[in-house]
Amino acid sequence: MSVTVYSSPACMPCRATKRKLDDLGVEYTSVDLAEDPDAADDLKKLGHLETPVVIVRLATGTEHWSGHRPDRLTQLAGDLAAIAYLAENGDPA
Repeated sequence: MSVTVYSSPACMPCRATKRKLDDLGVEYTSVDLAEDPDAADDLKKLGHLETPVVIVRLATGTEHWSGHRPDRLTQLAGDLAAIAYLAENGDPA
């Protein structure tokens, strides 16, 4: 599983997104689109025209969104904690 945050310089929503992930203890990779213009083209193909763009890759699939979404980030942290718990303790069902 991986979380990647695509950001642009001087982007306040990008900083807020990274700060929220840090506060929630979610590990992520940060990609600066000014340093990786090919990544910007890839994000446009996904339909994203604003930063930040968060891409979450899990064994069950990929999810992505753009903009600062504290609600989605909090949900992501909970989902990742549940996945880690189940991996460690097994599925109770």
